[in-house]
Order: sequence, then structure tokens, then C-alpha cells
Amino acid sequence: MENIYAVIMAGGVGTRFWPKSRKAIPKQYLNLAGRQSMIQMSVGRVQEILPDENIYVVSTRDQESILTSQLDWLPKSNIIVEPFGKNTAPCIGLAAIHLAKKNPDAIMIIMPADHLISEIQQFILTLKAGVDLVQKNQDALVTLGINPTFPATGYGYIQKGAPMQSEPIMAYQVRAFAEKPTLDVAEKFYHSGEFYWNSGIFIWRADTILAYLENLMPDLYQGLCQIAAAIGRSDLEQVTETVYRQIFSESIDYGVMEHASKVLVIEGDFGWDDVGSWEAVYDISKKDENGNAVKGNVILKDVKNSYIESTERLVSILGVDDLIVIDTPDALLICKRKKSQDVKWVVEKLKHDEQTSYL
Repeated sequence: MENIYAVIMAGGVGTRFWPKSRKAIPKQYLNLAGRQSMIQMSVGRVQEILPDENIYVVSTRDQESILTSQLDWLPKSNIIVEPFGKNTAPCIGLAAIHLAKKNPDAIMIIMPADHLISEIQQFILTLKAGVDLVQKNQDALVTLGINPTFPATGYGYIQKGAPMQSEPIMAYQVRAFAEKPTLDVAEKFYHSGEFYWNSGIFIWRADTILAYLENLMPDLYQGLCQIAAAIGRSDLEQVTETVYRQIFSESIDYGVMEHASKVLVIEGDFGWDDVGSWEAVYDISKKDENGNAVKGNVILKDVKNSYIESTERLVSILGVDDLIVIDTPDALLICKRKKSQDVKWVVEKLKHDEQTSYL
């Protein structure tokens, strides 16, 4: 796949996975769904179709050390470092200027580092179909839409319009993007057959996304031009930090995708899960006859449908159902499974109370 590059976005903080996910080791560096970390699995998928030198990872400066330890084979030049996170639009723009300078014909496959994909070969087939779609429509932005399996309220949605192709995989013009809906709206989306889940996986030419940024996010684009001019110079890190202190934090969805003139969606059906909470980890974990998923030194009696993880010490639980229990050396989380999305509130509370040693 000539001129094709993978860009893995790895700068997230994973607040819903406290107390295991911390600033030093965020969600994407944890082994939540197997023997490898989420980022190692993400990189492994694209290694099926791309050489190592065409795989890039974008992360923040404070995660650079753990990134290089987990991906020690990755060339240092393939790690693009943000001074700090400013959401996905600056992250993607920064990768685009680096790749466009390296290869004016670069096509970017962009994906988060912390998603789970169970059907790898179907995923690869979908990526190849997306690349082919971009090669035929060089001014287009392509996103992967996931066939919904239930009326989810935790995902954004993409409404499909006119069909663009039927082989090898269905692709459509995008009619509209929708934010995370209420349950009533999600049920309408689901039953209409017109909507996909928004996967946050994109394919486009580097010069095409930069042209959209110039038109739709000119302040960001001007900052990126300053960084581009510094690539190869000794002051690149300083210039990048100066620009990042000036630009706004914005997602690529709000900043570009919802306003772009030519957006296409290609249908994805490859066992995708964004693993967005401890309950999601429970859902994908192997369970015993009582519906419990257990990791570590744990003793249970009369416990059902719970996820319990102990890092070091013995944890004993009696007579409860539907719990998440995460025990680490310095912090313990206990919550109802259905409340696991609210764990980020704990992180905000710790920030407010300046208990930074637990973050």
C-alpha cells in the first residue's frame, strides 16, 4: 500500500478507568482485553498491512516514556509528540503536516489507540476499501461507520445519504452527524437503519485534511504552518509548544467533519468496541458460572454479575451483585456496574481537592 501511513492517536487520559488508568499509565497502555496493552494491539493490527516505518503514533510528552517502552521497536522519528493534549483536531493536524512534508501524496489511516477490534481480517479489508475510496475521491474525507447492534447512548452517530459504492464494502455520502443521543433518539436512529456509530477512525490524504483545516479552522492551520516550517530544526519542540499554548482545544468532528463539503462513510462490521468504561471491560471479559469476571487474588461467595480486579492484595467479596471492584495499591473503586461511566467524576473530584498523587 504505497503512500499509506497509519496514525495512532495515543494521547488520551482514560479518566473512566481510574484507579488503574493514571497520568503515568493511561488506559491505552493497560492490558484490559488480553495479554497486550490496547496500544500494542492497535499497532499490531496495522502491521498486518503496513511496514513499521509507515506506522506513526501521536502522544503527549508526559506519555513518551511509557510509549517508547511498550513500542520499543518503533523508530523515534515515528513518534510525534504533542506538548500536551488539545483534542483530536490539533493531534490530526500535527500528524498531517509531518506526513505531508515527508510525502506529498501521503494517505492517512487515523485511529484511536484504545479501541478493541475482534475481527482483524474484516477490519483490514475495510481499511483497504477505505484507502481505495480515497484514491478515487482525493478531495473526500472518509470515516468508518459501525453498524449499530443496539440503541447506544454513549456514541455519536453518522447518518448515511446516497450510496457511493457497493463493492467490496458499502460506502455512502454522509448526510449528517449526530451527537450522543438520549435513549429515545438512539432507538429511533437504531430502528431507522440510516445511522452508524461514529468510530473515530478516518482515512484521507494529508493535503486534503490540511486544506479543510485552512478553510474551517484557520487559526489552527496557521499554527500548524509555523510548526511545519520548524520541522528539521533544533527549535521544533519549542515552536510546537508555543503554538499549542495559543490554539484552542477542538475535536476533528466539531471542527471539520460536521462542516466539510465532501464526507463519505464506509460501512464497518468488524467487532468494534471502544471499551469506554469498566462495564465495557466486564462485557468483553470471560465470566464464570455466576457471571463474574475476576482478575488477581480474589475470593467470592454469593456474588453474581460482577467485575473484580485486584492488583496485589487479597480481595474477598460476599453476597453482592452487579458491582465493579478495582483494587490498586493506593486506591480502591467500588461502584454499581451501570454507574461505571461516572468514574470520571472521581477524577474531577480529586483534581478539585488537589489530591494529585492519585491522578
